[in-house]
Amino acid sequence: MTLRNLIKGVETKRVLGSDDIEIPAICYDSKEVRDGSLFAAIRGEKTDGHKYVESAVKSGARALLVEEIPENPFRGVSIIQVEDTKSALAEVSANFFNHPTKEITLVGVTGTNGKTTITYLLESIWQEWGKNTGVIGTIDYRFSGKKIPSIRTTPESLDLMSLFRDMRDSAVQCVVMEVSSHALDRKRVFGCHFDAAVFTNLSQDHLDYHGTIENYFEAKKKLFSEVLRKSEKRGKFSVINIDDPYGREIAKEAVGKIISYSILNSEGVYAEKTDITPEGIHTILNTPWGKVEINSKLFGKHNLYNILAAVSTALSLGAEIGIVERGISNVAGVPGRLNRVENPFGITILIDYAHTPDALRNVLTAVRPFTRRKLILLFGCGGDRDPIKRPIMGRIGRELSDILIVTSDNPRTENPDRIIDQIEKGVLDAGSKEKLYFRIVDRYDAIRKAIEIAQEGDTVLLAGKGHESYQILGTEKIPFDDKEVAERIIRGKMDA
Repeated sequence: MTLRNLIKGVETKRVLGSDDIEIPAICYDSKEVRDGSLFAAIRGEKTDGHKYVESAVKSGARALLVEEIPENPFRGVSIIQVEDTKSALAEVSANFFNHPTKEITLVGVTGTNGKTTITYLLESIWQEWGKNTGVIGTIDYRFSGKKIPSIRTTPESLDLMSLFRDMRDSAVQCVVMEVSSHALDRKRVFGCHFDAAVFTNLSQDHLDYHGTIENYFEAKKKLFSEVLRKSEKRGKFSVINIDDPYGREIAKEAVGKIISYSILNSEGVYAEKTDITPEGIHTILNTPWGKVEINSKLFGKHNLYNILAAVSTALSLGAEIGIVERGISNVAGVPGRLNRVENPFGITILIDYAHTPDALRNVLTAVRPFTRRKLILLFGCGGDRDPIKRPIMGRIGRELSDILIVTSDNPRTENPDRIIDQIEKGVLDAGSKEKLYFRIVDRYDAIRKAIEIAQEGDTVLLAGKGHESYQILGTEKIPFDDKEVAERIIRGKMDA
């Protein structure tokens, strides 16, 4: 593609050199430059791509996308100056891959909790409908029998457009994507043409990056107020949880037809009759398209919200009620979300990804009614991430469990003891000294303790890591899977 066509529609401040040159590749990592590439200098959290333009040119870059023109422009290298290289890269990538999102039905799901489960539910509905479906999210990127391990929830714009093109070339018709606040703030999904955007809820998370809950909210809102607004799709939908106060705020600025869903209000799509048991959820949903009877193997009030979101989206996009009902019932579970670990001791052992205050509260509230004896909770908090939530989660854990074990999550480059000290502030502030509390830094030892002290009728909830098969210590990923560890400990207990 010529540079002229590559930057078509991009707001440029200045273009130096010829725009009539062929560009065979785009990259934002100077190590990936090959002859003739366009190198985009992106300002990241840890480094600035502008520092590597000289290296990129030496490696063969023929064009540069920059915010600042180098003091000594390079001979034979075209330079495109823009206000923001992040949004420009998104537009350039869309041009390079010939706008694949215009050719598919695309749904973006954003919010603090529930995104992954909603993608699994919507994927199942579409598959029941006979649609060739793609999913982009926290666990993996999958389509047409392929599964690509997820590097980040929402890929960088260049990688995202490349993935969309691969999906479309594999005849994928519908894609549902988790859209993170980081991705919205860093404009990774700018250039995507969405058919629908879904808002789940908003509670404290990622404040290490956003600084305040207000900034975090503003990032989430961009999916509706900016990205969906620019989509060229006809019949766009904003699917919004109006029980969440932030959802009601988003609804004021959202574009397209607003489809609200609710448990508390009798408007939009809402639950009329609901029975939640350990075996799942049975509910009748009232929708503008008619009554929908749901029999789901998922359980907990938070999953009722996830079902409402998926049903609202699928019906908005034309799915028939019977297809929706069967699609929801086909989902037996979601990796790392309240997954059971079988054992012969009459103990309910559950693995869950809950790693935010609201998610932890939701999961504890969901399992409490079905716990015959004591509820044993094990969790930690990730290092190099929002420290403000640590004491909050400590308080929630102490108040809503009978026995609490605080341990390591992914400490990364932080001292694990320091992280636990901060969690412990909330634990101690919550009081309830009669409840057992253990502080065990090593996660393997902590899981062993939880299972050893559990008795028949108890529930053990191993929270925080869910589907993850690793633990990050320092900058190294080591193999660690909560489910595998629990199963190993159970086998040892059986052999003892």
